[in-house]
Amino acid sequence: MVTKVKTNIKHENWDQTGRMLRTGEACRILCVHCNTLRRWSEQGMINAYRLGPRGDRRFRLEDVNALLTEKTSDMGAAGKR
Repeated sequence: MVTKVKTNIKHENWDQTGRMLRTGEACRILCVHCNTLRRWSEQGMINAYRLGPRGDRRFRLEDVNALLTEKTSDMGAAGKR
């Protein structure tokens, strides 16, 4: 699910509410292609926040970590079948 945020708040200022990551940073943590992460955000698997006039996506670090934990636990469960 993509949430549009009409603001020009700089990336660093989001540390008050939780670390915000650029798409590339989140992709490196999740080990996925940027198109995969964009698709996941459109499918509602992870929230994306749109910032600035270009609508750049930002992802909360805690959301990325939760998705990473979910994905790794799913892979672990698949291996035990």
